[in-house]
Amino acid sequence: MPHMRAAWLRAAAPVAVLALTLTACGGTNGAAGTAGPAGAAARPNAAAAAPAADTGPAAPSRGGALGPGRSGTGRYREDAGKVTYEVAAQKVRVGTEAEAQKMVQDPKDANGLVPATAYVKFTNRGPSVVTGLPRVANGTEIYADGQRGGLLLGSPANLPGCEDPLDIDDWAVGRSHVICQTYMIPRGARSLEVRWGDDDAADPLIWRFGPTG
Repeated sequence: MPHMRAAWLRAAAPVAVLALTLTACGGTNGAAGTAGPAGAAARPNAAAAAPAADTGPAAPSRGGALGPGRSGTGRYREDAGKVTYEVAAQKVRVGTEAEAQKMVQDPKDANGLVPATAYVKFTNRGPSVVTGLPRVANGTEIYADGQRGGLLLGSPANLPGCEDPLDIDDWAVGRSHVICQTYMIPRGARSLEVRWGDDDAADPLIWRFGPTG
């Protein structure tokens, strides 16, 4: 089932909106990517998904997965046209059910769910400066045990280590930013994946993380 990308919005209220319910539909929107050089994973600020065991070089996105912090490349359609990005999912911060209930208007909507925030580093590789609001992070999705989580609209953009896209102006070629996306996932998920890609491409970049704890 196709996943509608949400425009970035600054939270105007103390709670966010659970935009998508958990679904068994796959429907990955992706961009073809290639494995790149390793990147240093950021140190978690709270309980985080343990990285999956890295048994060798990063695998290409087609039919495989990248290790946490490893980078791949893909193209994303910004307002001014297609831009090539180097992308690295650094970590996934997993919160508690109590935190999840504070993030939505009706706490019952978060029963059995926890927030999972993907920290993804994007580097503009050209061919041009990204002017206006960058939308590249809208391609980020989190899957728990093979099912896509529910995207939180208006989730806090001021988490430690996360940058607000509204504060990014004239993103120059060669410059990097860490932009986060928060999803609701089932409590106790055994495995997590971060996927990134544009809507009209065939394959996503995929990073696999271990148990959520």
